Parts: sequence; structure tokens; C-alpha cells
Amino acid sequence: MQGGRTVAFVSRDLSVPAWSADEAVTALFTSHYRPLVRLGTLLLHDPGQAEEMVQDAFVGLHRRWDRLRDPDAGAAYLRQSVVNRCRSALRHRGVVDRFLRRQSAPGTVPSAESGAVDAETYAEVLSAVRALPARQREALVLRYYLDLSVSDTADVMGCAEGTVKSLTSNALGRLGHVLSPDGESSEEEREVPR
Repeated sequence: MQGGRTVAFVSRDLSVPAWSADEAVTALFTSHYRPLVRLGTLLLHDPGQAEEMVQDAFVGLHRRWDRLRDPDAGAAYLRQSVVNRCRSALRHRGVVDRFLRRQSAPGTVPSAESGAVDAETYAEVLSAVRALPARQREALVLRYYLDLSVSDTADVMGCAEGTVKSLTSNALGRLGHVLSPDGESSEEEREVPR
């Protein structure tokens, strides 16, 4: 016992056969697993990921046990392996964070219901526009679909600007009446005198 901690010294007696990888890793796991997880947690600020790093370090040590020059340095190998794996994870985390910051915010995708409602609304508006008298429909299409000015619309239609204003005003009034949100108009109400 030294300072409240148990210190184990492993002597390398050449007459004693060397530890197998299973025996060595089991002994190291028992004595070093928790401190290595604490080390990883301090470096990564993520206990779950720290546990994965430590487990991977033990697996790596087990694979390389036969190639380890000094089997007594297994604990040092594990510490260095955990630190290196944590550094690699932090670098990867930084790359991902930088990539995500460069990305634009994901656009909102309308729901299927929204698409169905939009299609139904479009069909209603189109039906209402088709029900307008030809001159009113023509004035609306030229003004709002082709985005022509009042004077350009008057030139195309061959009429005065006042007529274009009157036709578009009457057409919008009819559409507002037919498409009012307080309920659909009956067929008789839709037939407004021309």
C-alpha cells in the first residue's frame, strides 16, 4: 500500500511462463478500466464515448499483445491508446461541427396534407377564374399572370385604361365572393349579372 492505493509490481522471472493475451488483458482490465474511462470522459466530455474508446483500446492491446516489446508496459500502452483515440474523436467531432455550420438550415418540407389542400385550392381558384366572363378573365390574366401594367394591358386588349381597371376590379370582386372563406356560395349566387 502506498498513499492509500494498492500498487502491484509484476516481476518478470524468466522461469515463469509469460502471460497469455487473455490473462494480461484481464488483469489490466481489472485494475485500469475505471481510471481509463475517467481519463476518456475528461478528454471527451462524453462518458458513453469514453467507454467505447477504452474498450477499443483493450481490444487493440489484446490483438497486439504478442508484438508488445515490454509486456510490463501494457498500462502505459492503454493510456496512450485512449489519449490517441480521444484526440482522433475530437478531431472528427470538429470536422463534423465545421461541416454542419457551413450547411444551410434545412428547408421545411410541406406535409402531404398541405400539398393536397394546395391542389384543391388551386383547382377551386382555377374553376372560379374560368367561370368569369371572357373580358374579365382576359384582364386578370394579362395584369396578374403576365404582370403587365394597366397601360400595357389596355394596349393589348384594345381598350381604355379605365376599362382595364373596371374589369379587373369586377373580376376580383367576383372571385372574392365565390372563394369567400365563410362558406361556398350557391350556384345562384355565383351567377352575378354581367
